[in-house]
Amino acid sequence: MKKLYSNKWVIFTLVLPGVLVFLFAILAPICLSVYYGFTDYSGMGEARFVGLDNYVKLFHDPAFGRSLLNSLLLAIGFICIQHPLAMIVAAVLDKLQGKAEGVFRCIYFIPNVISVAVIAYLWKFIYNPDFGLLNNVLKVFGFEGQVNWLSQENAIWSVLVVLIWHGFGWGMLIYYTGIKNIDPVLYEAASIDGAGWWTTFSRITLPLMKPVIMINVTMAIISALKQMETVYLLTNGGPANSTQFAANYLYQQAFKAFKYGYGNAIGVVFIIICVAVTVLLNTVFRDKQEA
Repeated sequence: MKKLYSNKWVIFTLVLPGVLVFLFAILAPICLSVYYGFTDYSGMGEARFVGLDNYVKLFHDPAFGRSLLNSLLLAIGFICIQHPLAMIVAAVLDKLQGKAEGVFRCIYFIPNVISVAVIAYLWKFIYNPDFGLLNNVLKVFGFEGQVNWLSQENAIWSVLVVLIWHGFGWGMLIYYTGIKNIDPVLYEAASIDGAGWWTTFSRITLPLMKPVIMINVTMAIISALKQMETVYLLTNGGPANSTQFAANYLYQQAFKAFKYGYGNAIGVVFIIICVAVTVLLNTVFRDKQEA
């Protein structure tokens, strides 16, 4: 077996399929996207080179600016609300024993296995101003009047609630897995020394979870930038672009407005932001670990 794997032709044949998939399914589309970003291509006919016009227009586009602001708000919601709660729930689940642990783990993960279309339409009914569940619950507590949760003033906050709730299960599961991989001997030693739950969590769990936190935070920020399906089905970026996100705006410009070149320019900027955020977070967490 060692002789087989030391053969260069064997290594080449094993590596070649992966390299070809990377070249034709990832690298080539990215290069084409960069090229079309410098053109006024509409998806049909010839692509006319326009230089940086798409990017100049993009950075003066209020809808694109709004999409980045909404992504920032969602990223803050993920990091400051979803992830702390997910980590606490994961730590509590780790302390449960028997069937209760598996049951609650499944319950928290259920939203992630439900179709995005079902989730979007479910929340549309919940937010409905006439017969929606939320307004009916408020009436029980004595609140008079009908709140339009998807109006221009309220829509972004309503969408953020859905997105934070929908992604909770993934974050919780990753933190749960990270906690399960911590050596239980450390917890036993802390218990013998008389450490309480909070001391154990802050002195053992959190420090050892730094690599998991880094991965989860990076994925959360990238997820905040690329929100599309739920937003498209729930509000389609409206009203008046108040719930617009970069991926949804890209789809609208490229495939509905037939501004394929402009849509690719959005995609290029999106890729640059994702790479920059990933590098920045890796640097920040690496510096903290070295310190």
